Amino acid sequence: MPDHVVAWLRELGAGRVEHPGGTLLAHLGRVRELLGSWGARPALQRAGLCHAFYGTDGFATALLPPDRRAELAAVIGAEAEEIVYLYAACDRAASYPSLADDEAAFRDRFTGRVHSPAVALRRDLAELSAANELDLARIDPAFRAAWGGELLALFDRFRPLLSEPAWRECQAVLGG
Repeated sequence: MPDHVVAWLRELGAGRVEHPGGTLLAHLGRVRELLGSWGARPALQRAGLCHAFYGTDGFATALLPPDRRAELAAVIGAEAEEIVYLYAACDRAASYPSLADDEAAFRDRFTGRVHSPAVALRRDLAELSAANELDLARIDPAFRAAWGGELLALFDRFRPLLSEPAWRECQAVLGG
């Protein structure tokens, strides 16, 4: 993990926030490592390391509010920060059903704006979503038992957006 990013995450309290499998910091590191094992480019790995910065639709705790995006971009780069924002802003109930469609309707939960992100960003969002949920499923058997089937169906819908290594991992972790 990039040391300066991890140091900042610690400074912002990520090592003190409880999360399945330990702390938020531990989870963020595992997500980054999983993305790396799939061959994700460095910007997506940095986004994985910081994906919960602004909170998410499924995890309310935020390390920074989204009006401080420039600070995160200065540390991890504009491309990685854009992925982090998209992940954090995703209204999952509204956005996930059409994410793999050509005219995806993505709803920003912070602004209410509905738009169709470029396919490259939707691929990043799908890959990061898979890495996040697969980490939770690996670490928590009860989570996997409760949500595994639904997640596998979701990632099957995302399949056109997922890399082959990500899809194989979805099948391995959630398919059995």
